[in-house]
Amino acid sequence: MANDESCSELLQSQAHVWNQTFNFINSASLKCAVELGIPDAIHSHGKPMTLPELVRALPINPSKAHCIYRLMRVLVHSGFFVQQKVGGHEQENGGYSLTPASRLLLKDEPLNARAFLLIVIDPIITKPWHFLSDWFQNDDPTAFNTAHGKGFWDYHAQEPRIGKFFDEAMASDSRLITNVLIKECKETFEGLTSVVDVGGGTGTVAGAIAKTFPHLKCTVFDLPHVIADLQGSENLDFVGGDMFEAIPPANAILLKWILHDWSDEECVKILKRCKEAIPSKDKGGKVIIIDIIMEKEKADDESIEAQLSFDMLMMVLLTGQERNEKEWEKLFLAAGFSHYKTTSVLGLRSLIEVCTEVVVLNFV
Repeated sequence: MANDESCSELLQSQAHVWNQTFNFINSASLKCAVELGIPDAIHSHGKPMTLPELVRALPINPSKAHCIYRLMRVLVHSGFFVQQKVGGHEQENGGYSLTPASRLLLKDEPLNARAFLLIVIDPIITKPWHFLSDWFQNDDPTAFNTAHGKGFWDYHAQEPRIGKFFDEAMASDSRLITNVLIKECKETFEGLTSVVDVGGGTGTVAGAIAKTFPHLKCTVFDLPHVIADLQGSENLDFVGGDMFEAIPPANAILLKWILHDWSDEECVKILKRCKEAIPSKDKGGKVIIIDIIMEKEKADDESIEAQLSFDMLMMVLLTGQERNEKEWEKLFLAAGFSHYKTTSVLGLRSLIEVCTEVVVLNFV
């Protein structure tokens, strides 16, 4: 080291390595907070909650009470709680209050992200990350296969606990994204008479669309064991089948967070089945895709980091990936489509409408 600047750079580099090494601590601490019921305890308190009040409300061993402050300190730093004055004056550390992020972790919040957190941090899902370098050197389709000896979907079907977490995570995400979709993109469904939600699970998205547009015939299309025993309504049906074989006909096919699970070859197969199921554009035919578009302009650092993390998650668990606009366009053309329109109103994800008519591209 020749000078003070190189010393400073060396120490900053060490801190950067440490921070990246310790990244798992944030998510593990957040999982602990959810399992202990910390967000719910603070919410139920109705006002900023002091540390002694919080400790008394939690189901913990008294010998661990002094450690709650340290857990809360890291969660305050990561933006899940804030500390405020209590009783009109400053106490030693103030009282803890929720932030918009921690409100998404409340049990009774319809749009909560609890299940998503719990499944991604579950040991079954984290184990494959320890086999990532092994996977790069073998011929297994995914690191999940390397770690568990079977693919994610097979494991999901055979392990009720993981299946439950996954289904809850997808349902809660669907509630959140549909809430925004119906408010911000109502025109997407105007003029349609029927929609098939491919891979729609228990029908969270299709149910919300059916309720908002009573004239619209909505169908949830998923594997037979997924939709077994599910009851429809006047304009909502459940149909079992395989999207790689055939998709029920409709004006529009909805693919929410489906294509990123699959390889390019598999995506083209799915899109071809969609194309076979819809009429021409002048009769309302289109495919509605909700998925990430990587490298979007004006994306903030936090959004980019989340998108990159999702891409790695798809690589480790499944055969899919997150795609940039050119990669999406390549899939659409390979499947026989000639036009697509993107709308960026869904946070990390975008709304993509695909059809076969040649019209002027419209990017929003």
